[in-house]
Amino acid sequence: MPASTRRFVLALAGTAALAVSAISTAVPAGAAPATVHSKGGTSWVRACDTLAKGDTMACNALRVTSTVQSVHTLGVTPDATPSGYGPSDLLSAYNLPAGGGAGQTIAIVDAYNDPNAESDLAVYRAQYGLPACTTANGCFKKVNQTGGTKYPASNSGWAGEISLDLDMVSAIAPNAKIILVEANTASMTNLGTSVNTAVKLGAKFVSNSYGGSESSSDTSYDTSYFNHPGIAITVSAGDSAYGAQYPASSRYVTSVGGTALNRSSNARGWSESVWSTSSTEGTGSGCSAYDAKPSWQKDTGCAKRTVSDVSAVADPATGVAVYQTYGGSGWAVYGGTSASSPIIAGVYALAGTPSSGSYPSSFPYAHTSSLNDVTTGSNGSCSPSYLCTAGTGYDGPTGLGTPNGTTAFAG
Repeated sequence: MPASTRRFVLALAGTAALAVSAISTAVPAGAAPATVHSKGGTSWVRACDTLAKGDTMACNALRVTSTVQSVHTLGVTPDATPSGYGPSDLLSAYNLPAGGGAGQTIAIVDAYNDPNAESDLAVYRAQYGLPACTTANGCFKKVNQTGGTKYPASNSGWAGEISLDLDMVSAIAPNAKIILVEANTASMTNLGTSVNTAVKLGAKFVSNSYGGSESSSDTSYDTSYFNHPGIAITVSAGDSAYGAQYPASSRYVTSVGGTALNRSSNARGWSESVWSTSSTEGTGSGCSAYDAKPSWQKDTGCAKRTVSDVSAVADPATGVAVYQTYGGSGWAVYGGTSASSPIIAGVYALAGTPSSGSYPSSFPYAHTSSLNDVTTGSNGSCSPSYLCTAGTGYDGPTGLGTPNGTTAFAG
């Protein structure tokens, strides 16, 4: 390990110790312990299990609790591999080129502040041999919802979401620049303002890993926050199984569902099915109650906008490696559609800058043969059945499928 890396890890350990001591102040007073969910010997909790006062959106990150990182809790360890899928796994599963993203800027929109975001990101990237992405070298920028540097209150749950998002765009598009926009709270108005700020700052790709109940205000939010032609805006479909949530149901975004991703002896080397844990947990999908159907969506069982468009890994039982010290103790495994949204944002970045005036959510519908069709699994009971059950062609839980290269995400 180079001396510079060793110095960084030692410095990080001190930062992490301070972060752990601060966690108690980041959790809402009197908050109940997070509910533990489990499947097949793996257990996890929702990172944003408790909403703060005024919040209307929850993050869709699930943190695995049954994986013990006893070999290397903190820092870069060249001789040990963190649990969970890393960059090479994801690139292999989705037939993506290594070292992509040069010249592109991806924005991550989340609520609250992660004070260790940049240092944690540095450890993740160093562990996997990815190029450094720092404020100093111009790759990384962190701003508040109006583009300033007076950050919102720190929150340990959303810090996990932020770590997950930053690590996933790094895994897929390691040479892209990253802007982290932190909303004051998890209200739709503050998060939406953050989306607008991300676009103003030059991001052509904006990932959103949060959601909440649909409402009659959604079409107004569409106009105010999500109608950005020429910008690829990805949104998690949700972790609460069958049922549409906003802003995944916005007609202007790419709604991203979730799969269980496993190694396989088939020609691809991987297999996928709908992510479903129980009747109340799994990838979101469904028919919007309010948002109009975009012209490129041709399914006939939903007169309005159908969720999802495409999908990627989200099952915490087949989760991804993440490095988090604010609210965590180093290496962890995460799942939820909070993983799939930044993955797809990264794929859009690999595919190139969307053309001016285009709606990138339409791109996959013009290239359906360039996706891995997910045909097994269900996230609930519904009618018509394709809204909650995978099958050949389009379905709600996995949309048109998962990336097979970048062709489906280019205009």
